Amino acid sequence: MDSSVPNFSTSYIESQSVQQALPLEILSEGVPSLTERLRLVHFRSETCEWATPQGFFDSLHTEFGFVLDVCATRENAKCEKFFTKIEDGLTQPWEGVCWCNPPYGREIKYWIEKAMHTAKAGDATVVCLVPARTDTHWWHDFVSQADEVRFVKGRLKFGGHTNSAPFPSAVVVFRAQKSVIS
Repeated sequence: MDSSVPNFSTSYIESQSVQQALPLEILSEGVPSLTERLRLVHFRSETCEWATPQGFFDSLHTEFGFVLDVCATRENAKCEKFFTKIEDGLTQPWEGVCWCNPPYGREIKYWIEKAMHTAKAGDATVVCLVPARTDTHWWHDFVSQADEVRFVKGRLKFGGHTNSAPFPSAVVVFRAQKSVIS
């Protein structure tokens, strides 16, 4: 079995409720409720920057041939040409085949919107690694217009961390639209 995929024992599955499957000390007084603990795990983070796992990127790079990482740090850039916060990839032109693993905070919508518009203008194909937040406005407004959405099986381990991400991921592909001359 893949160690990156959570393994739920039979006792958890057979339980009447999740709380019945939890150890007694977790249910003791003064500990946040299960709902609160889940909220804390899924909706907070020490950072909104998640470095792309190298092997995951390499397989996509083999398929797409990226020339520009539009949202990187010097330490985690995946292409020879890249934009950091200083260059501000949102204000730069995107050309060729671009990789985009944007910050996963509130500003993610701006990155996905730019990816969509850049591809529609025919300037670039943009491949984005994003949290699979199908319940958000940015997902419905922009990802729904992508040429392809690939849901990642299991949870990724970002930036060399030993633990998997607390969220599912998706690869969103916006292909450059070829202009049609009539």
